[in-house]
Amino acid sequence: MPYERINTYCRMCGEQCSIEVFLDTGKIVKIQGQKNHPWNQGTICVKGLAAMDWIYAPDRITKPLKKTRQGWKEIPLTTALSEIADKMNELKNNYGARSMGFWKGEAIGFAQQEEYARRFCHAFGTPNYFSCDSECFCGHYIGYSLVDGTYPVPDFDNTSCMLLWGTNPPLSRPVIAQKAAAARNRGARLIVIDPMVTEASRQADWHVQLKPATDGAFALGMINLILEKKWYDEEFVKSFTIGFEELSAYAKEFTPPRVERETGVPISVLWQVTREFAEHAPQALNYVGIGLEHHENSINNIRAIASIGALCGCIDQKGGELLPQRAGLPSLTLYDEIPLRHLEPIGAQQFPVLYDFRQECHTMTAMDTMLTGKPYPLKGLIMTAANPVLTNPNSLKVKQALGNLELLVVRDLFMTETAELADYFLPAASFLERTELIVNSHIRQIGLRRKVTDFALCQSEYDFWKALADQLHLQDYFPWKDEVEVNQWLLSQAAISYDQLANSPEGIEYSEAEYLKYRTLGFQTPSGKVEFVSSYLRKYGYDELPIYRQPLYMEEKNQEYPYVLITGSRRRGTCNSRYHNLPKLKVLTPGPEVEMNTSDAETLGLRSGDIVQISSFVGSIELPVRVLGFSEVLEGTVQITHGWQEGNVNIITADLINDPIDGFPLLKSLPVKIVKKETQ
Repeated sequence: MPYERINTYCRMCGEQCSIEVFLDTGKIVKIQGQKNHPWNQGTICVKGLAAMDWIYAPDRITKPLKKTRQGWKEIPLTTALSEIADKMNELKNNYGARSMGFWKGEAIGFAQQEEYARRFCHAFGTPNYFSCDSECFCGHYIGYSLVDGTYPVPDFDNTSCMLLWGTNPPLSRPVIAQKAAAARNRGARLIVIDPMVTEASRQADWHVQLKPATDGAFALGMINLILEKKWYDEEFVKSFTIGFEELSAYAKEFTPPRVERETGVPISVLWQVTREFAEHAPQALNYVGIGLEHHENSINNIRAIASIGALCGCIDQKGGELLPQRAGLPSLTLYDEIPLRHLEPIGAQQFPVLYDFRQECHTMTAMDTMLTGKPYPLKGLIMTAANPVLTNPNSLKVKQALGNLELLVVRDLFMTETAELADYFLPAASFLERTELIVNSHIRQIGLRRKVTDFALCQSEYDFWKALADQLHLQDYFPWKDEVEVNQWLLSQAAISYDQLANSPEGIEYSEAEYLKYRTLGFQTPSGKVEFVSSYLRKYGYDELPIYRQPLYMEEKNQEYPYVLITGSRRRGTCNSRYHNLPKLKVLTPGPEVEMNTSDAETLGLRSGDIVQISSFVGSIELPVRVLGFSEVLEGTVQITHGWQEGNVNIITADLINDPIDGFPLLKSLPVKIVKKETQ
């Protein structure tokens, strides 16, 4: 008998690749890339190939559990939902609705899945929606949006020059890596800016190996040269920007000698990279990764980078940094119907820009709120597929804070380190067990993720929130019978119907590529123009200009903590804290280790495999060493990948040293000391 074949979309990482899933009598037996899809064109990474192992993993939990004094015990789903709803009502009566928070994890996906949780928040009456976005993605989104009004779509398909800042697409964004490689094969120049040698930098024409957190100084040095040599687009700057004179005056401080002192990058490299970009503009682009976000001055550094493309007229130009073309779907949130800013969302007072741009609360501040009850009690949390015990900074504090809750519900596929702390564990559906719309702004296309299989008690996000809403008499806010009806409603005002989409395995393009849209639409900034200076930031007391500040490790020159720690470099077989339980992927990254320069290893008397203690002012951990070549990582800089229970680097990362604008924590330029552990 031939296998049944279903076209759907992967979600083992964030690329959303189109895949074909083959089933034999209802069981998945094979997964491969869909060859005709314009996004991944048949390719699929090792994580996508392992999706079947993830779905059917022997340690997957498929029945609801309740924690008792004797440990976990199985409980009927209806009973669990009823008990959880009763406890939520008790907390609401005792402390108010805002004592409940809802946290949607990256492992389950964003977009539609995120909007279900946001919708439920406001239906219940709390503004406290959380996700990993308060330490991932929001930084470069906000930084660019402050300048351009949005986060642009890099046009790799038509570009002539690519600057990749703090990102390693071959391991983190394989389709982006594929597009960058294709552009380079066509003759485009590739420049990678990163303190470490990476898979991306090995493919580059130029690897700018700067000191951690000095990207802003390098960007301002580029701006200074662009202005000095008049390599900028005068017509664009005059007609579509504000703050040019102020930026020009400030950038003059970043002379090539100063940039070399600050970043460690030779003057000749600064000149060559700047000339490459300017000569290829406007068919040139900057692409900023998560590596830029985790520093004390991240937003201003990113604003400086965003200003480079704007100065050179690359905005919304073919081959440049495109203003995204939206699909025009309605929002599932209730922010217009039930605005709740007046209820003091957690972190919004300290970091108002984060909430203004994303209507998202700050997870680090939430930990303090759980512990102190200030500014008001946060006593309950429902979390789907997040693992902050491993992924948030200061892990011991995270465990203490979660342990202080009166209700913690975790929905996940596996018993994670965070789930172990919960009162209830509810089994969640994977991406192969739900249906939703997939919008890809890179190719301006809508696709349909199709439900391929299911486990009886593993609820999809919509099914869960609807069932809980029913228990709490909030059913009017979740009127759709199932996910199919939600999708039909989302498409009801679109030019594409649900039936059309269901019969289009390759998806449907919702608009043709358009360029220079700002000439008629302007920019989504307060002034309607590109903003090199921000009056919006000024009203909150922040810098109008993208002011560069030296990172903490430079300012203090702390002899007690002489090394600089970068965390979170990507690995081929993992995604944050996920997939360590899959044998096929674990062999690619057997365990955590501290990577260091050969010179530093010799100074400390270390060889690969030796155990060291790495300490910060937050805590200490012990890990084996992997000695890299002299040039693979800068001398004085070490790297540890996060997400491991054994050797959890976030035991030593800081949660209270934050970028002042978006509140992102210091994860990639942390002062540490390293001591060799003597063998017994």
